[in-house]
Amino acid sequence: MKLRLSLALAFGLVTAAPALAEVETLRMARQFGIGYLPLTLIEEQGLLEKHAKEAGLDFTTEWLRFTGGSGMNEALLSGNLDIAAGGVGPALTIWARTQANLKVKGIAALESMPLYLVTTDPEVKELKDFTGKHKIALPAVKTSIQAITLQMAAEKYLGEGQHAALDAFTVSMGHPDALLALLGGQSEISAHFGAPPFQNQELKDPRAHKVIDSYDVVGGPHTFNMIWAKSEFVEANPKTVAVLMAALDEAMTFIRENPEEAAKIWMGAEATNLSAAEVIELITDPRVTWSVTPEGIGPYLDYMTRAGLITTDVTDWKELFFPTAFPG
Repeated sequence: MKLRLSLALAFGLVTAAPALAEVETLRMARQFGIGYLPLTLIEEQGLLEKHAKEAGLDFTTEWLRFTGGSGMNEALLSGNLDIAAGGVGPALTIWARTQANLKVKGIAALESMPLYLVTTDPEVKELKDFTGKHKIALPAVKTSIQAITLQMAAEKYLGEGQHAALDAFTVSMGHPDALLALLGGQSEISAHFGAPPFQNQELKDPRAHKVIDSYDVVGGPHTFNMIWAKSEFVEANPKTVAVLMAALDEAMTFIRENPEEAAKIWMGAEATNLSAAEVIELITDPRVTWSVTPEGIGPYLDYMTRAGLITTDVTDWKELFFPTAFPG
């Protein structure tokens, strides 16, 4: 906790704050999936309240649930949310959109995790096999990390200028509904670009198979989910942000050192058909990294700038984050 407060002082967050009391209610957001495990632990174990008390703060936490990044960004811009949580796609979108005014930036990563495009159509082996008869479910068309990764994959595997070739086939849908639609057989949905644990549940169905893997598209591990906020909030609430980072640190350590207990807590908080062993396997997957430090952001920044999805002169992706994302 002292380290976090020292970081806040070092980066000028405390001295930059106005002489006003910090927030009395911290409004946090999260979505569905094992990728939000750190936030689930923070909520279920009361870690924000614990570290707030240690820091001499007294605030309550309000948790809001979203199915995609677009709605979360709208809530953040309208002042109805303090800390947003979601994929790299919507985070970069809101960052670029607000650099002339609200200056939204990333506070921390939640993990690095591969995402799969899964289909139940035996005729679809590669991206080129998708046709107008197919519908691909993902959290939000054009803006979600899945949508951006799909465009990057289309450019990589279908050729230059083909980045939007599959956009017309995409449908916005939350992961739980997309899983049911894909496996239920009574929907037009024939593919789902999802996230753990939903993609893992889908692949247990003998009809399902993986078409692309985001790590292959990006060229290595990349941050999946992260948290972000407006600069004015971070500057006005340095102690609250330090408390949040201390809570995240504790949650990350707990996940790494106690995966069985973390799985139990997550299963108690979320509706899932996975067994404890399956959830533990997801948490301890060697391809997954539980860390507040982001990675693999550069390819997303480069692509989104090149494709005209965002406008920026920034070339160093670390400028998208507050110093909190790079402890030590």
